[in-house]
Amino acid sequence: MAEAADFQGTRPSPARRWLRRTASVVLGAPLLAGLLTVPAAAAAEPAKAPTGSRTVDVSLDTLSPSVPTEDDTLTVSGTLTNRGKETIDDAEVDLRVGPRLSGRGQVDDAAKRTRYIPGVDPAAVGGKYTVKFPELRKGISQDFTLSVPVDKLGLDDPGVYQLGVSVSGRTGTAPYEQVLGIERSFLPWQPEASDSRTKVTFLWPLIASPHVTAETRSDEQQTPVFTDDDLAKEIAPGGRLERMVALGSRLPVTWVIDPDLLASVAAMAGRYEVQSGDTTVPGRNQAAARQWITALEKVVEDGKVIALPFADPDLASIAHRGKTVSGTLSHLQNASTVAATTVETILHVKPSTDFAWPVNGAVDPSIVDVATSAGAHNVIARSDSFREAGQLPYTPTAARPIGGGTTAVVADVRLSTAFDRDMSRANTSTLAVQKFLAHTLTLTEQVPDNERSIVVAPPRMPTTAQAQTMARALEGLSGNRWTQPSDLVAASDEKPDPQATTRIPRASAYPKKLREQELPTQAFQDIRATQGSLDGFQTILTQPERVVTPFGNAVNRSMSTSWRGRSLEAQQYRDAVRDYLQSLTNEVQLIEKSDVTLSGRSATIPVTVQNKLVQGVDRLVLRLTSDNIRLKFNDDGNKAELPVSIAGGHSQSVKFDTATSANGRAQVTARLYTEDGTPYGEEMTFTVKVSEVTPTVLLVIAGGLLLLVLAGVRMYSHRKRAAASDTANGNGDEPEQPSDPTPDTGPESGAPSGTGEKVDR
Repeated sequence: MAEAADFQGTRPSPARRWLRRTASVVLGAPLLAGLLTVPAAAAAEPAKAPTGSRTVDVSLDTLSPSVPTEDDTLTVSGTLTNRGKETIDDAEVDLRVGPRLSGRGQVDDAAKRTRYIPGVDPAAVGGKYTVKFPELRKGISQDFTLSVPVDKLGLDDPGVYQLGVSVSGRTGTAPYEQVLGIERSFLPWQPEASDSRTKVTFLWPLIASPHVTAETRSDEQQTPVFTDDDLAKEIAPGGRLERMVALGSRLPVTWVIDPDLLASVAAMAGRYEVQSGDTTVPGRNQAAARQWITALEKVVEDGKVIALPFADPDLASIAHRGKTVSGTLSHLQNASTVAATTVETILHVKPSTDFAWPVNGAVDPSIVDVATSAGAHNVIARSDSFREAGQLPYTPTAARPIGGGTTAVVADVRLSTAFDRDMSRANTSTLAVQKFLAHTLTLTEQVPDNERSIVVAPPRMPTTAQAQTMARALEGLSGNRWTQPSDLVAASDEKPDPQATTRIPRASAYPKKLREQELPTQAFQDIRATQGSLDGFQTILTQPERVVTPFGNAVNRSMSTSWRGRSLEAQQYRDAVRDYLQSLTNEVQLIEKSDVTLSGRSATIPVTVQNKLVQGVDRLVLRLTSDNIRLKFNDDGNKAELPVSIAGGHSQSVKFDTATSANGRAQVTARLYTEDGTPYGEEMTFTVKVSEVTPTVLLVIAGGLLLLVLAGVRMYSHRKRAAASDTANGNGDEPEQPSDPTPDTGPESGAPSGTGEKVDR
């Protein structure tokens, strides 16, 4: 009956409901307890300690010399860290060299191996060339140094040999000798210069993110305003850009420079200001800026300099999101034009502006089209974008003709990405250097009779650690035993390999990850709106160059490649440029006007235009429009225009002649326009009250005046008769004359006038 009652919707008794709740809690408690305890047990489970040949972490911090000769002693130093659970007894550190690797693929495979493999890994050099530790306690690190004469390493034919540093020992649970840790690297062996050498072009980029705003001070020098003073840290001694110049000064590299960086540092060399909250503070790093520019100028005077378009615009973003927005391509062309002038002015060298460098060398047909539209005839690509159609047994020369007189200079992906990781750890840096050297040697050995030219395009903005690692790698090639340095211009002119692919990758092959980082279409629409406002503003200025140059550069900076991965900062920069331009345009405005009262058939209405800018404005037109036919301008209708020209820091009262035909009110709209009819600023509206004196009123006034005149004549006649009568009666005294009446003028009021403005002609 209870089930039936429940089914039919009747309410069970309170006692029954209490029993059900109690049963639910009792039955659910074990399940709930199980759910709560399972994650806790899983979370409490400790991580497993490494075992086998991963028990000890071997860090290989230095390897010298990186490219040894027969008479050298190879020295390897590093650190051992016991990551296991037990103390290791009788630990021994050994050097293992071999086998000789054949081809770039074997280098890649060897770099991926992490475990010791008996029978595959070579035997230890052993003997007196070992380092022994009685014990390695868990969690404790020990430094080691191994030194072995090169002639003891068993090196035979020239080539790349695998090099390993291993540590062996015993533990309580495994009381037998075993390899408990190993780190692998590579040892290039080329004791004498090769008959065939590969030409290597290494790009050395000097690029930074934008730091200069569109804002300048009103002084003659137009003191620039920076968003921050972070650039000073990069060019100061020990900073990223200072290290790039110092390291590159002794290396055979091709300098790839963003002219915006030069312009920014040159601006810092003089007076500059830095934003700080709602105000600005003087910049104080002039000495560092002058020192950096001087050092760079000296370094590049005999070197090859490639100038990217000003502010390093994001070619892929323009191609995929921006070129459909009107005006975007013209900005890119302007950035290319400004580039050469900037470099020549600051560094006094003539750069090549014939190269475009898309992000990561990834290209598709639209990117190539955009690059060439700005005047480039060479596009720096990368081999992971220009994949070979067939399986070439060698790495081809970088230069590839891709049609239309354009050359793709295809950088080698393995060499270009060798320094992408965090190089601040000595172990990572050392391994990167040795792997880079190994790839260059195996590349040369692929086809010894076919000398090729390769290009290395490293990270666009290398860190200090990456730059130092790159320099060490290039120093390893300094003997020119299997390579010789070249430059980018020469590399682009090399005879192409007929077997290499020249097909531009399809748009669908463009990496999705890179596409997700691009500037959105909205960014280019924002830039177009700002440029439109700038175009209208500059037409009224007497010195437009004071505005066009800083804002033009800021627009180029808004398209910078450095904004990738920083979409919020990019939006804030664009907004700041737009807002500052709007604040300048608002400096030329109409002064708010109160209502006007007109009396009479004609009058003059003044409207004041204020110019708070330092420079003068002209080619402006002030237009007044009336909404009522009773108020006309110059007897010519309800609209009138007058030119406006105002010196900086002044105001001008523009006067309009009006004619009225009847009493009443008229709404008048005032607005500024440029000469081509484009509205400028906000419109202003005020009311004109027409109070005309009609003919009837004039007749009444005339009648009143006539009566006053007649009354005066009568009083005069009456006095004259009275005087004559007094004379006849013998009264000789002069009659007493009344004094002149008091003027009907009250004291002048010092109070402000009424709300209305009365204008009489």
